[in-house]
Amino acid sequence: MSIKRALVSVSDKQGIVDFCRELSALGVEIISTGGTSTLLAKEGVPVIGISDVTGFPEIMDGRVKTLHPAVHSGLLAVRDNEEHTRQMTELGLDYIDLVVVNLYPFAETIAKPDVSYEEAIENIDIGGPTMLRSAAKNHAFVSVVVDAADYANVLEEVRAGGDTTLETRKRLAAKVFRHTAAYDALIADYLANVTGEPLPERYTVTYEKIQDLRYGENPHQKAAFYRKPLAAQDTLTAAEQLHGKELSYNNINDANAALQIVKEFEEPAVVAIKHMNPCGVGVGTSVYEAYQKAYNADPTSIFGGIVAANRIIDADTANLLKDIFLEIVLAPGFTEEALEILTKKKNIRLLKIGNLSAAAARKSSFVVTSIEGGMVVQESDVHSVNPDDLQVVTDRKPTEEELKQLLFGWKVVKHVKSNAIVLAADDMTVGVGAGQMNRVGSAKIAIEQAGEKAKGAVLASDAFFPMGDTLELAAKAGITAVIQPGGSIKDEESIKVANEYGIAMVFTGVRHFKH
Repeated sequence: MSIKRALVSVSDKQGIVDFCRELSALGVEIISTGGTSTLLAKEGVPVIGISDVTGFPEIMDGRVKTLHPAVHSGLLAVRDNEEHTRQMTELGLDYIDLVVVNLYPFAETIAKPDVSYEEAIENIDIGGPTMLRSAAKNHAFVSVVVDAADYANVLEEVRAGGDTTLETRKRLAAKVFRHTAAYDALIADYLANVTGEPLPERYTVTYEKIQDLRYGENPHQKAAFYRKPLAAQDTLTAAEQLHGKELSYNNINDANAALQIVKEFEEPAVVAIKHMNPCGVGVGTSVYEAYQKAYNADPTSIFGGIVAANRIIDADTANLLKDIFLEIVLAPGFTEEALEILTKKKNIRLLKIGNLSAAAARKSSFVVTSIEGGMVVQESDVHSVNPDDLQVVTDRKPTEEELKQLLFGWKVVKHVKSNAIVLAADDMTVGVGAGQMNRVGSAKIAIEQAGEKAKGAVLASDAFFPMGDTLELAAKAGITAVIQPGGSIKDEESIKVANEYGIAMVFTGVRHFKH
């Protein structure tokens, strides 16, 4: 076997002229279509138009050109099948040994902010995927290339032996089916959203690899980092790493958790994360002040943690950051002075990511969580409480300052693992209780962490109190105000306890479980 005829039809023409020129020099006949054919001819590469092969013109603005027996017989014929060989001979058809195709730029088209539905549909490739699938199915005899990164290897093997190896053809075929599956998944997702079916009867997703990771959650687990096509610029997958070694699996999860919290705030804010829970959150008039509050919230736990800020890191803040070991600092940017200070630390990772605003945090999307044998899909929790919708359920209303701290705590508790309790005072967290099997356990942890800072603080709970014991604990610690969803059959018991101790309590009517 040897490659004698190649069919080339590409939207992305990078490297195609040199590739085809090399093939032609090796004696390979080049068949091509439309713009690819025009380009090759212009560059002096011998080329045969697809119409000369099919005996039929390209019609309907190029929609129909390769969907023809003269093309697909050449691709699908089993070369060692006598009946196939006989039919090819009788019909005067020739084999096609190599297919080089990449598809209409559907992803790039729908990424345009002003794209019309008609333009999107017109950029759904039909002939390309059909040729790719035909060639990939018959990879025992046909080589198929969908990625320009494979041009060099294919040329090397053709030079060496006239054809690619079976091992290479299998690898290329597998890549083709991954590529067409991803292409179709993106189209299906687009149309599901257009038709208002975000959770259809079949849920298809596709991601592209950013990098292999050294290992997963633990060293014995393999892992890789993937990006969703058309991911927003305010997501971790769009971050630019300015310094430090590559991210680990746990780094990525922790950084994403920090990112989600810091985007809740319009004012300068800093979030410190440890094991996907906040150990300190602070807001201030500047990123410097916000970091001081986040650090002072829990100076012990922040060591070895992840820090995210929603403002550019300046030199003064960088001088504070350098004084402790941090895995990652994530921000919209770093001043030159800050970079000079922080890059002296070999092991710190610096990530630049844009648009860290509360408006970005409120953009709805879907969260996919794998389970053994399947997955569950839900809308992301983008709910933001309106102060006017709060229901005061106690005799005493919260003061203006208490209300400010309650709303701050509510933004944070939304991102803490349930059962979740957050204590807040002076625009910072002073105690965080996370992931306990009962709400009292989380409250005890938060109050113990806060110590004397619990006196005069407010408490945020991600879900209702099933009984009044958490309020009793809060009152004894000196907490003055509480925000919680409400909705328990024993709400009256909690309200009674709050009134007994003069605690102001408000209901949001919205729960924020985060498992």
